[in-house]
Amino acid sequence: MRAEPDTLTRYRQHRWLGLCLVLALAVGFLLWGALPPAADPAEGRPPAADPAKNAGVLILATQSGRFPLTVEVADTPAARQQGLQGRRGLAENAGMLFDFGTPQPVAMWMLNTYIPLDMLFLDDAGRVVAIARNTVPLSLDRIGIDDPVRAVLEVQAGVADRLKVRAGDRVCHPIYPRNAC
Repeated sequence: MRAEPDTLTRYRQHRWLGLCLVLALAVGFLLWGALPPAADPAEGRPPAADPAKNAGVLILATQSGRFPLTVEVADTPAARQQGLQGRRGLAENAGMLFDFGTPQPVAMWMLNTYIPLDMLFLDDAGRVVAIARNTVPLSLDRIGIDDPVRAVLEVQAGVADRLKVRAGDRVCHPIYPRNAC
């Protein structure tokens, strides 16, 4: 007679464990189904800039000479947001000109930018008002100045020193139609 209650107790324990297992699986599936789909890394990010698009020549006029650079122009919010992100290299005579259209406070960063850069902050007349030299790749630190600027020219780190660029130097480019070089 003693065997019967033990069998009943074991049966109830197994039934309870089975019920807990089924409930745990059901809750797990419900939670798994409620998760958002895995994000595509490219989703929500502007398309990569096409180096041939908006490419042109910019003349950097310094006290030591006039230097032509091939630049891409980032003149839309999407192009400015993308910038040089994802690039693994930049030619010494190349750059990207961020045109903001009108003078405004500007803050740049190095998110997903793998190459160190020099950033030349340009006023509405195309004059260099400040230079951020040798910026740190992948940094989220704010890079900017307090004065409003019309554009920012990004070039390979070291170019500003090599060309002896100083505040007051200027650029000649179609966004500055009054500058004659």
